[in-house]
Amino acid sequence: MSGHSKWASIKHKKGAADAKRGQLFTKLIKEITAAAKASGGDPDANPRLRLAVAKAKEANMPKDNIEKAIKRGTGELPGIVYEEILYEGYAPGGVAVLVETLTDNKNRTSAEVRNLFTRNGGNLAGSGSVARLFQKRGYLLIDAKSVAEERLMEVVLGSGAEDLKTEGANFEVVTPPKDFEAVKQALAKAGIQVLSAELTTLPASTVPVNDEATAKKILALMEGLEEHDDVSHAYANFDIPDHILTSVASA
Repeated sequence: MSGHSKWASIKHKKGAADAKRGQLFTKLIKEITAAAKASGGDPDANPRLRLAVAKAKEANMPKDNIEKAIKRGTGELPGIVYEEILYEGYAPGGVAVLVETLTDNKNRTSAEVRNLFTRNGGNLAGSGSVARLFQKRGYLLIDAKSVAEERLMEVVLGSGAEDLKTEGANFEVVTPPKDFEAVKQALAKAGIQVLSAELTTLPASTVPVNDEATAKKILALMEGLEEHDDVSHAYANFDIPDHILTSVASA
């Protein structure tokens, strides 16, 4: 996760992480609709929906848009039916890539995702070939200047976190999915501000990438996937050194 989170941080500083507000809203609406369809329209009883609604509010999505997306998911309003499809593949350098999509046209999305892999020197793989290399986890990011490590450790490990580490100017807290909410609430109760919190997918191990040309192709693939309207999330297990990430980002 470390290499990928560093890249996300660099893109955020460049203002490229969510370049199009409309595109961000489209993805959030799809996720809210899918979450409501899968487990009901009550955020209190549906953790996936609760998280999606929280992200929508952080993005300043109008309340009316959120409510309509939930009602489309529960069938109270007519709307497009989205299918959840998982794609697995490899980027250059043997880096594993997992792509979660929400689409109303499976053929279109499959062709476009395949094209993104091919164009950037990667390839799609069979079902199960890559997913086994990743695991669902809760992930929270905290400014290292805002709290002492000992204090943070006491709070998060006591509430169910499984790992705490320093990553640059931040602390990264990793939890089992079932303990994510408990850790998040424990941090709020302790008055510790969280920069970001999400249920995500982390690699069990990483692949070192020390060649700048290879790194450039990998990151081009990841950006292409993340910017695609039908892609909800794209995960990879690359570990690219800071100086190469910075060089590629500034190119």
